[in-house]
Amino acid sequence: MLGWRDQRPLKKILPARLSRGLKRSFGYETADQLWAHLPRAYSVSGSAVDLDEVEAGEIVTCVAQVINVKTQQLRRRSAGERPRFLSKVLVTDGTSHIEVTFFNSPWVSERLLPGTRAMFSGKLSFFRGRVQLQHPKFIELPGGDDADAGTAAPAGADAAGGTDQGAAGARDGAGTADAAGATSSSGGGKGREEDADAEIRRLLAQQRHLPVYPVKQGITSWRILQAVDCLLRATEPLPEPLDRVPEGFIGFDAAVRGVHLPGPEGPEAAVRRLKYNEAFTLACVTALRRDDNRRRHAVRCAPRPDGLVDRLLAGLGFELTAGQLEVLGEISADLDSTEPMSRLLQGEVGSGKTLVALAAMLQVIDNGHQCAFLAPTEVLAAQHARSLTATLERAGLDVTVHLLTGSMSVAEKRAALLAAVTGEADIVVGTHALLEDTVEFFRLGLAVVDEQHRFGVEQRDRLRLKGGHPHLLVMTATPIPRTIAMTVFGDLEVSTLRELPHGRRDVKSFLVRRDQASWVARVPGRIREEVAAGGRAYVVCPRIEKEGGVEDVAAKLRHGALSGLSVGVLHGRMRPEDKERVMADFAAGRVQVLVSTTVIEVGVDVPEATVMLIRGAEHFGVSQIHQLRGRVGRGTRPGVCFLYTESEQPRVLQRLAAVADTDDGFALAELDLELRQEGDILGASQSGRNSLRLLDMKGDRDLIELARAEADALVARDRGLAESFAAEINPDSQDYIEKS
Repeated sequence: MLGWRDQRPLKKILPARLSRGLKRSFGYETADQLWAHLPRAYSVSGSAVDLDEVEAGEIVTCVAQVINVKTQQLRRRSAGERPRFLSKVLVTDGTSHIEVTFFNSPWVSERLLPGTRAMFSGKLSFFRGRVQLQHPKFIELPGGDDADAGTAAPAGADAAGGTDQGAAGARDGAGTADAAGATSSSGGGKGREEDADAEIRRLLAQQRHLPVYPVKQGITSWRILQAVDCLLRATEPLPEPLDRVPEGFIGFDAAVRGVHLPGPEGPEAAVRRLKYNEAFTLACVTALRRDDNRRRHAVRCAPRPDGLVDRLLAGLGFELTAGQLEVLGEISADLDSTEPMSRLLQGEVGSGKTLVALAAMLQVIDNGHQCAFLAPTEVLAAQHARSLTATLERAGLDVTVHLLTGSMSVAEKRAALLAAVTGEADIVVGTHALLEDTVEFFRLGLAVVDEQHRFGVEQRDRLRLKGGHPHLLVMTATPIPRTIAMTVFGDLEVSTLRELPHGRRDVKSFLVRRDQASWVARVPGRIREEVAAGGRAYVVCPRIEKEGGVEDVAAKLRHGALSGLSVGVLHGRMRPEDKERVMADFAAGRVQVLVSTTVIEVGVDVPEATVMLIRGAEHFGVSQIHQLRGRVGRGTRPGVCFLYTESEQPRVLQRLAAVADTDDGFALAELDLELRQEGDILGASQSGRNSLRLLDMKGDRDLIELARAEADALVARDRGLAESFAAEINPDSQDYIEKS
């Protein structure tokens, strides 16, 4: 946490039951891990949890007030059966009503009286459109209408439904079973339990801003709060990890304490300081990369009048867009320098990035140097090699292109390696095989990395080191919001292509739900119409095997809705030569419908493809869907894409409808960022990458920009200190962050 570590064992700080509960539920054993378990929200008067954003089956914690409670005895299933009871408690979190049900807990109606305010923790479910919590744990809170809230539960009873847990029962402060608070069987256990309950109530009563923590089965938010309180009281004031408190922020100690137990002023200042720490840690990584790059020396490749670039542009038969010319000018200026170019070229699917990259490579070749072109898959590498060669031949340019992939024969590999090391190859296109130690270049001047999100920093650097310090151009068809580009790719200058070349057609998208029978029936007919008109069709599946997978769907289409058409299959487990054959058949029309996984997501270019059906669309991200549908409408006819889903989750349908409604990749990138949030984008998971928890990549642009400037200043002032902060994000995590 920005240069501060706390490796104290929790079992030496917390009561035994709390440390055991945290280890059992989360695997936590050190204070560091508990410090990093930050509240997901804060409750002042409402629930602090947007239940519309929670999936069924998740354990949620919410604060709500009781509206009414009803207990009824269920009908006996046999004559000797003991009485069974069902209690239904209707509560409100201020925005919606929630039905809370308890079985065999008739005392609940005496505890949860109308007006009682309580914190509930349980598994979320939906029944007839109504939000439900079944058998949740709960604890009463001060501030409700019920003056008697807070009385002890009857001995032996608990809200987890049962009276058979022993004389005292394993209860929370409200008589709720909780693995973290299990009572000792030794004498005096009940007394200690009641003391612990009183301590939790004291904490809850003091907190105007009540932290709501992420929970798992076996532990509640209020037990975590109790553990955090113990930790805070056992910790001396924390030192400031920076060489000074950042201007406009509170101190580090106040922030760490205030994010867990906010004062009356609320948690905002504490959260803001910790967000800054996260942004600053990541900014140190990219500031160090920029500083390293400035210290390197690359070959200068000046543009040559009437050289290869001019001859390429003259021989294309069409003019570049204004955006392509502008970006090409930026890249050309970078190449005309001894400081290694580090530039990210982002652009919409089909915006002409590869052509710009070819022009950049020709400027380097004009200066007597070679280029490496790294692609993520063999299908894409082979396609790039063919496309580059064809473009060069049409322009009448004598430039040699060689392909190097892992599946090539030994003789083919040897020939490609020899061409690279002797300088015979002007451009070597390849997959990860280019990164192998056996690959050497005679005079590498430029490395181009396509679809950069498939590669990490370490892989990029391995390619660069094969030629000393060549210039670097990385490309992506997944538009990146500015804050992501500044933070994750802060060592790269960014160029953007927004407009599509003349002749590209729009792709219209439609959301198709399972319950829309007429739409479901219409999709196969539309595919047949497109094929009859000379088009091709993609059917994309989220998996290879099992129901709904490529093999299953292809078989059903061949013998059902698309019988009579030629249906092919493509997925990542196929042999490279089989993939090539299928793609060639699809391009030639011998295969009319291609059922595939996402291997066709990037780079595959079949101009005749006009229609796509994405099955199980809920399994794909916003940007991924946009990438996929970019495979159609690449010729003279417009494209159409159907997003089919069987999901009924409102959040899923909202997301897919938003994708269908816009074809602006940059707007969708912002939507993707908003929906996935920073946790997925930055890899801020519970599995050890705990440097990035709070930063909102969309809303915290000011903090990101400030941290970037401060990190540059720190690298100039004290590089060693900056390196210590950057070390918190280890190389594996940095690689994960970039590819996320």
